Amino acid sequence: MSWEEELFALFDDLESQAAAAYAEDRAAELADRSRAEYQQVALAGRLMASVGSELAIGVYGVGLLRGTLERVATGWLLLRSGPGQDWVIREAAVTGVSGASERAVPPVAWEAVARLGLGSALRRLSESGERCVLHLLDGTRYDGTLRRVGADFVEVYAAGRLSLVAFTALAAVQSRD
Repeated sequence: MSWEEELFALFDDLESQAAAAYAEDRAAELADRSRAEYQQVALAGRLMASVGSELAIGVYGVGLLRGTLERVATGWLLLRSGPGQDWVIREAAVTGVSGASERAVPPVAWEAVARLGLGSALRRLSESGERCVLHLLDGTRYDGTLRRVGADFVEVYAAGRLSLVAFTALAAVQSRD
């Protein structure tokens, strides 16, 4: 092999080593960026990408619920677990989710109706006059009808008396057939 060929082989080898080192550094940088960006992803964003999917959702005070995720909005979600069996679940009461999409939808991409809070969902139930079961984080249940909905609480008429339930104590509201 001539000295020119040896020199070019050396340069090729150095270029290959430099390319490999660059690729390794770039992969580490991309992984760091990916981790940094992922910390911006919220549970609601993952759930929004899962609308229409069959999920298993753990809920404080209730346990594991299975069904089709019908809606996600600010602070709550709607799970249909069977014919006429709907659950309005407060997002803060969710303990875990199985079956969610790998994707996420950022809040800026949500429809305007998805920005409605828990109070809006409870007002709709109140206006319908349907019986429902309120499940609290501590396992307490109220089987009755919703009356009025305030800024951070709901009135429920159950067992012959009116009670006020703070949103922060609420885990889920179950439709009653």
